Amino acid sequence: MTITVIIPALNEASNIAATIRHTAALGFDEIVVVDGGSVDRTRAEAEALGLARILACPPGRARQLNAGAGTSRSDVLLFLHADTRLPDRARQLVESALADRAVVGGRFDVRFDSPSLWARIISAFMNLRSRHTRIATGDQAMFVRRPVFERLGGFSDIPLMEDVEFSARLKRTGPTEALREPVVTSFRRWERQGPLRTVLLMWTLRFLYWIGVSPHRLKNFYAAVR
Repeated sequence: MTITVIIPALNEASNIAATIRHTAALGFDEIVVVDGGSVDRTRAEAEALGLARILACPPGRARQLNAGAGTSRSDVLLFLHADTRLPDRARQLVESALADRAVVGGRFDVRFDSPSLWARIISAFMNLRSRHTRIATGDQAMFVRRPVFERLGGFSDIPLMEDVEFSARLKRTGPTEALREPVVTSFRRWERQGPLRTVLLMWTLRFLYWIGVSPHRLKNFYAAVR
């Protein structure tokens, strides 16, 4: 089983090198970094390591993820945020999950890189909600069999909720695995905007999405309240 890790990046110069190094040490077959037009040193930092294939495409996480997936011929695609570290046994865990041929994909639990109580509470609720609904977010490092990804047409080209929308379609194709071993992701967004405010904003966006508000309208709302 071959696995490609796809990392979308936009102005992630402070994180991208460490993420690539950590991921490369885990024995995956390929790492693809898709830069969405960074104006900092993201692309230079990634290229200097020589450990990943670097692509460029217009900004937009869905576009970047699809662009990376489109260049891979691996059996499995794993989508990783540029500020997120996979567990040391990530490859073995994915292979074990997909040893059952009925399983179409899955995701990891998430833990934040902060010792704060807010970080622990938020991650616990994210993992519980995801396990109950079988809906994952990009923070949880989703993985999927490539033929299934192609059959679904990849991520929808929408400005927000591309991860949730894809995850909802994925679970309708077959069983998905909720791995309990966590990825470790940055708490910076929550700290910058305030944990409670960010939680309320995320819940509001998700509620509006589920009642049918267009992701394009949600993007305008998100930009207005950030």
